[in-house]
Amino acid sequence: MDTKTPPKEADCCSSAVCAVPATADVPVGGRRFRIPTMDCSAEEAEVRRALEPILGIRSLNFQLTARTLGIDASDDAFPLALEAIKKAGFHPEPIVGPDTVEAQAREGHGELHDQDHDLGAGVARLALALGVAVAAEVTEFLAPETLLWKLVGMALAGVAIWLAGLDVYKKGMAALLRAKLNINALMSVAVTGAFLIGQWPEAAMVMALYAIAELIEARAVDRARNAIKGLLALAPEEALMQTADGQWQLTPVAQVPLEATVRIKPGERVSLDGVITKGTSAINQAPVTGESIPVDKAPGDQVFAGTINETGELEFRVTASASNTTLARIIHAVEQAQGTRAPTQRFVDRFAAIYTPAVFALAVAVALLTPFLLGLTWLEALYKALVLLVIACPCALVISTPVTVVSGLAAGARRGILIKGGTYLETARSLKTVALDKTGTITEGKPKLVEWRTWNGGDEALAKRLAASLASRSDHPVSQAIAAGLDGERASVEDFSALPGRGVQGKVDGNQLLLGNHRAVHERGLCGPELEAELRQHEKQGRTVTLLAKDDVVLVIFAVADTIKETSRQAIADLKALGVTPVMLTGDNLATAQAIAAQAGIEDARGDLLPEAKLEAIKDMQARYGATGMTGDGINDAPALAQADIGFAMGGAGTDTAMEAADVVIMNDDVRRVAETVRLSRRTHAVLWQNITLALGIKAVFLVLAVFGSATMWMAVFADMGASLLVVGNGLRLMRGVHDTSTKAAAHVEQAHA
Repeated sequence: MDTKTPPKEADCCSSAVCAVPATADVPVGGRRFRIPTMDCSAEEAEVRRALEPILGIRSLNFQLTARTLGIDASDDAFPLALEAIKKAGFHPEPIVGPDTVEAQAREGHGELHDQDHDLGAGVARLALALGVAVAAEVTEFLAPETLLWKLVGMALAGVAIWLAGLDVYKKGMAALLRAKLNINALMSVAVTGAFLIGQWPEAAMVMALYAIAELIEARAVDRARNAIKGLLALAPEEALMQTADGQWQLTPVAQVPLEATVRIKPGERVSLDGVITKGTSAINQAPVTGESIPVDKAPGDQVFAGTINETGELEFRVTASASNTTLARIIHAVEQAQGTRAPTQRFVDRFAAIYTPAVFALAVAVALLTPFLLGLTWLEALYKALVLLVIACPCALVISTPVTVVSGLAAGARRGILIKGGTYLETARSLKTVALDKTGTITEGKPKLVEWRTWNGGDEALAKRLAASLASRSDHPVSQAIAAGLDGERASVEDFSALPGRGVQGKVDGNQLLLGNHRAVHERGLCGPELEAELRQHEKQGRTVTLLAKDDVVLVIFAVADTIKETSRQAIADLKALGVTPVMLTGDNLATAQAIAAQAGIEDARGDLLPEAKLEAIKDMQARYGATGMTGDGINDAPALAQADIGFAMGGAGTDTAMEAADVVIMNDDVRRVAETVRLSRRTHAVLWQNITLALGIKAVFLVLAVFGSATMWMAVFADMGASLLVVGNGLRLMRGVHDTSTKAAAHVEQAHA
């Protein structure tokens, strides 16, 4: 079958290394390294380019969130790869320890504390650099015009540049040696040039301000990248586990085996995934599923690591190791998604690769031609060229896309929307239609007794007792729904037997009874015209009809239906409001499909569809409407999910197959999240282009000022770093989440994440 092909990393460079999907884990035998100064896509590209010529590298796995690089290569290639990375101005540090999801996530969480320590040291160093730079400025303005004071001022400026810009110079020189023009190379040339032409106080202040702005920007970007990783702190590191002798002992979660019994008290966070074996409580699942209201839990229900036990004491059986909890997998999936390039990001990266050399060439032209064209002195022309170099920095442009995409992914995850990459985050905005499976997506997926009545004037209490007794002996979903819907006393059943495809029969209180479907009753000749008409009315409404018959008379009619979710009508209304056409696809009969669709507000309902037919329906919708989404939860939905432009899987009740085939996983089975995803996508796209416009617009203004006006290097730094901080701040707005259909629900979510 035809399936969508995700964009390849090869778009970013020509090396075969780049063709490895960013979502691929480092294979067994690979090694992982932490690169502390690799914190944006531009630096990732530098590392990629440095590794391009090395033979023997099979794959690379960048995790900018954790500043790590996984390399799968031959033994001979590793030393060459590390040397190439060091020559590029980076310092790889080997990571020693288990390479598991949980280990990587906790390692990254620990880095939050390391970053706080590094931040304190960095702020102190930059504060000193700024103070020394100010001293150099004061010396220039106030000190006597003597050689001694000039040397003192130059020394102060040199110290300030050394304190603030040592790392910049290292990276800049490495880039220049490889004939690469990045921000560090541009700043190194500009500051050095300004110092040499006698503008040393300004050079010192520019470098100090640049370094301070870089630090602020890095922390702002970290806020977006660590938004998901910070969720790991929600899961306790220890669990109260029952030992073999029945005692309870605090045990590190990594050492708790599968099938162990764990106890959690009211107010505590759930430490691992499991199934409740004892107790009832309300669980706040907002951190994992985004549900705004606590969910009542009882024995047999599932609990997730990181959620909050609010009311009662619970015991549960562990079903997933610490490295494979739903929370750990969410963190891992979002980190992998952050490693992929969205379409706009790939465009920006390509544009920046052309833009920077072009402006560098313009700076050279200004230095060489303006003395002739505008009558400037050579020093004035050179100064203007240096200002242009600082303005030319593509940092704001390059950083505008990844921080926005990461913020969008984090906002979705906080709402229980797990988006598997920036590509799908951007693509969702263009959806024209969404196909929705019926069972488990629009409906509850659990049949319920919606109506029953006696027939032929039978005794209601007796009929209820007989039907409940017989239904309770069957494990068929329809019989179970009838038994659950009939309260009261149960009698013993004798000679019970199942009638495949028809129902069940047995003797209750000496009465030989049949609890069967329309076919079974019809075969016994018990369907008169009046009863047939009654049954047709129920069937038109999509109900499954079951009848209780005794001897030659029908006693009771039961109507069972899979009821629609309370949220389905709102979900369909939300999609329509966004201009997205909803279509129902189901394997149920057409009458049932049309009945459920009418209740949900869907005009186009297609029934009697096998998996292959659903796949063909998606192709038909793509041809008719354009970009098509598919929402489902079963194995039979997997082909359609893969064929759709975007597949949405219902994560709570969905099968693993459906979740693997989908591009977006709705963790709490709330179909309203599909419309939220479209809204988030549109909002992300708007912010992306706001950022690109801001970055290019500000630079265009200052480029004109630099060439024809009186822009200074100070103004250049403020233009460059001001634009960077603006786009980062604008991108972080997405972290506030997406619009909820319920104001009250939104308030609950905000409170849960406070």
